[in-house]
Amino acid sequence: MAIMKIFLRSDIRTFTGVRHLSTKPKFGLIFDIDGVIVRGKTVLPPVPESFARLRDDTGKFRVPTVFVTNSGNALRSEKARDLSKWIGFEVSEDQVVMAHSPLRMFKQFHDKRVLVSGQGQIREIAKELGFKRIVTMDELVRNFPSLDYVNKDRRNPTCGPVDPNFSPIEGIVMLSEPTTWETPLQLMVDLMMTDGMPSNLPNTLPHPHIPVLACNMDLLWVSEAPIPRYGHGAFLVCLEALYKKVTGKDMVYTALIGKPSEITYYHANQMIMKHAKEIGIDHNVETIYAIGDNINTDVFGANLYDKYLARYSKGKETKSRGMEKLLGTNLEAPTVKACISILVETGVHRRDSEFISEHCPRDFLPLEEGLCRPAFVVKDVGRAINLALKEENFD
Repeated sequence: MAIMKIFLRSDIRTFTGVRHLSTKPKFGLIFDIDGVIVRGKTVLPPVPESFARLRDDTGKFRVPTVFVTNSGNALRSEKARDLSKWIGFEVSEDQVVMAHSPLRMFKQFHDKRVLVSGQGQIREIAKELGFKRIVTMDELVRNFPSLDYVNKDRRNPTCGPVDPNFSPIEGIVMLSEPTTWETPLQLMVDLMMTDGMPSNLPNTLPHPHIPVLACNMDLLWVSEAPIPRYGHGAFLVCLEALYKKVTGKDMVYTALIGKPSEITYYHANQMIMKHAKEIGIDHNVETIYAIGDNINTDVFGANLYDKYLARYSKGKETKSRGMEKLLGTNLEAPTVKACISILVETGVHRRDSEFISEHCPRDFLPLEEGLCRPAFVVKDVGRAINLALKEENFD
């Protein structure tokens, strides 16, 4: 893990787009949640009064706004209720993009029998995303008791499947980090090594293995704890390393979803356009300001999507990280021209901190120069909102 010191100025980027004072904005806002709006369950001080600037006379949003989090342990409706309480006025379910939300576009996997991993109401979340044949880790363990062998006090030599009608797992969907890691790490590797039926070790290991879709690549995140905590990205690093150590081959992700994935920012882009229409804006949103606290996810992802938009606008090849291959006809042409990253200093990263972990998910390497450098750095979300409104001459 590289330790570096970042020196950033709030005027690093000079945005030169033509602006017109208008009652109808031509820009939209993307907000991260943890470390920007709340820290754990504590609402950060500038939030209620700052978001009041985004309300119109009827108490609704006057700027197209979505909230994009790498959290994957809740339904969108639950997060929308929390956000409404935190900012002081209504946030709709359609304004919330969870780490797993883009999986709704992956219809080619919805009929497959998938193992779903994570916390919270994972079965309900998976159903809401469109998956129809869901198996949980607990159900997998009950069918293959002898595989859950780390804890000596609950070892069971019974080989599976216990249910004679148990059919092979056709894919793995990871919504968020599990509460305990040893069993999911072991059994996921087992599934990849056995084509989804871990009753026997085959003579030849299948590679590529069954599809793996992972949400949330955050190595670190912030809560009430004084030091950032490991996120789902840390679990993925462990899973990749174990699979490589055991098989000698690289684990293959069918898709990586959540920030900094371009697919997540593309999905957020679509939701911003939808929100714009709902609040009476009939022209295209041209610029997105993405506000977050993590240079490796919020900033990296916004800058990556900005590069995608630049290539698209120039008519160049747009097959970046398999987005077209994965989404196919579900991919619509983006109308946004730029995605501007803003780092707030209330979460994981600060401009002068020596605790800067520059982490890039394995499949996003090599790290391009400048992708972790925000266009702007401000103290908190209130100043970020003020900056965006000022840049757009919108007040």
